[in-house]
Order: sequence, then C-alpha cells, then structure tokens
Amino acid sequence: MNKVTELLDAVGGVITCVRNLADSLQVAADILTDMKYVEVTESQSVAQISEKTEKPKKEKTKVYTLEDVRGVLAEKSQSGLTSEVKDLIAKFGGSKLSDIDPINYEAIIKEAEVLGNG
Repeated sequence: MNKVTELLDAVGGVITCVRNLADSLQVAADILTDMKYVEVTESQSVAQISEKTEKPKKEKTKVYTLEDVRGVLAEKSQSGLTSEVKDLIAKFGGSKLSDIDPINYEAIIKEAEVLGNG
C-alpha cells in the first residue's frame, strides 16, 4: 500500500496546484476586468475633453510639382489653347515652363484651369 499512498499524495499535490492556479487566474481576470473598466472610463473622459478643446484642423495644401503643372498645361494645349498656355507661362516670368518659380505652380494651375471657360 505504500505505492498507493504515494500516488494519492501526488494526486493531492496536483489538485492543490490546480486550485492555486485557478485562484491565480481568477485574480488575474479580476485585475484585467478592473483595468478595462478604468481604461474605458478614462478614454471617455479624454474624448469628452478633446471634443471641447479640439482646434479646427488646418487643411493640408497640395504642393504642386513641375509634372503637375506640365500635365495641366499640356491638356490645355491639346485642347487648342496653345497660345493661351504660352501667354500664361510668360505672365509668370518664363519663356518655357521650367523657367517658372515653383512658388507659382499653384497659381499657374488655378489660372490654367479656367482657360477656355470664358
């Protein structure tokens, strides 16, 4: 019976360990539940605060490239507005598109968009 007693003691030890594990898991679950509750409460508070203090977002302005301008002007030129396109380039101080200062790209595109509309 010595072996049976050893086996019962071992099984009793396993049962004790499983109970301890279950208790530890329950404690961990309780802590996580509390943390989730606190997190949700805090995030709602932050959301309410940010709604009140949110500043209007500035819209990002598109930065036009030489290729952008070239595309718009090429389209206008193909539409039969070649002389108007040349005049527009000259208006911005160039004899060809690559002479135009990149600062003027947005303005030249805006003016080009209305070419042929009036």
